[in-house]
Order: sequence, then C-alpha cells, then structure tokens
Amino acid sequence: MLGVWAHPDDEAFLSAALMAQAVDTGERVVVASATLGERGTPDPALWPPERLAAVRRSELARSLEVLGVKDHRWLGHCDGGLRRVPEPVGVAQIVELVDEVEPDTIVTFGPEGMTGHDDHRTISAWVTAAWRMTGRRSRLWHATLTPSFHVIWGGLNGEVGLWLPGSRPPATPVVDLAHRIAADDQLSRRKYAALRAHASQTDGLVARVGAERFRRWWAVESFVDAAPARNPSRHGCLLESRRSTHRDPSIREEAP
Repeated sequence: MLGVWAHPDDEAFLSAALMAQAVDTGERVVVASATLGERGTPDPALWPPERLAAVRRSELARSLEVLGVKDHRWLGHCDGGLRRVPEPVGVAQIVELVDEVEPDTIVTFGPEGMTGHDDHRTISAWVTAAWRMTGRRSRLWHATLTPSFHVIWGGLNGEVGLWLPGSRPPATPVVDLAHRIAADDQLSRRKYAALRAHASQTDGLVARVGAERFRRWWAVESFVDAAPARNPSRHGCLLESRRSTHRDPSIREEAP
C-alpha cells in the first residue's frame, strides 16, 4: 500500500487503522508526505516554520512507529504552496514513486481534499494524474466520509472548524464504499496513539473534546474507489474484498 498525503498527520487521521491492519497482515506500507507541515500552527511567532518543521518530522516518525510503518518519503515541498508547484513536477514525483513501490493500492485524498485545503486537493490531483500515467495498475482509493459521520459528528465538526469556508466535504453512501473499517477497541486505541504522536496538531483538540470522544470521532475509516482497477487479479491480499467491513460492538456510530 502506498499512501500519499500533503502534511504529517493526514495519514494518521484518515488511514492509520488501514495501515495498521496492512502491516499486521504482512503487507508493505509506504507513506509519502509532500510537506513538513511547517505552517500548521495558529501561532507562527511561537512556532516559526523551521522550528515546527523539526517537531513535525519527529512526530511523524513516532506516529508511524506506533503503526509499524518503516518506509516513509518526503517530497520536499513547502506547506501551503503545493498549487504553486508546476503540476508536471509534482506528478513526475508520484509517477517515480509508483514505479518504484509498485503498490497494489494507493490511498490519498479525494478531489475535494476532505477539508477543502488547497494542498489536499493538489495532492489528489497529482496522484490521480500519476495513477493514469502509470496505466492504472493499482487500485486508487480516496479517503471519504459517510452521511452518518456528518449526522453524528456534525456538531463537533462545526465546533472545531473542521471544514474550510466554501468546502464541501465528501459524503459517500456505505453501499458505494470500496472499504470501511470500524475499528475495534484495540485498533482504535492504536490509531489514537498514532494521532497523539502528532502532538502539535492533536493536543489542543484532545483537550477541547476529551480523549474518549476524540478516539471515537476518528474510529471509522472509509474509502471509495477512484475507478475500478483494470486487472483486479493483480492485487495481493491487502484488503481483498470490496465493501469489506471490520466492526466491533464497542465502536458504534451513535451520538457522541
């Protein structure tokens, strides 16, 4: 599996459970981050880019260690500036990565960028273009949300300002998902640990909403196919069945 994301912590919020399951079943997992997330702070005076970059680099290393992911790549771009990178340059980086890794499954943002962030949308466009240029040899999965997520967590999402102004977050019916993980207690706690490793980004949220509520907030991961793979028989054992679901009674999609 190859995950391609804009900033450290994107991979943990949207695919930590997926990565953990893949690692546990012996799959190779590679993660690429386009930027160091050096501008991801409301207080740039306290956290200038060079200082925050070093912190976030360490946080990502600890987060991936929790999940057992040992292969990470930095693409070397500036946080908040991906749309200023010539598209052929960004796409070429992803093509080179896909050719090297030869993933069965690629995971990234959908075209809406989940929260509407420009960097998220740009990465989605680069990955989609690279996937097409490499012959659609892999499954391409976009991280998504279900309508029930918005119903259950809509109040909290609005309270913390999860969506950027003017954005339209995804809402994919469960029947249309390629894969969905409702993490059991052990897996959700492992994901929580991976998220807490990104302390510069999650400490404030956890303090605001509470640890248990935060854990349940992100305990379900959903993915949708960008398009059917041309040669499904090529895929390995990673998450073989379409619309497969891992559920546990301790994690229910119910009002927080």
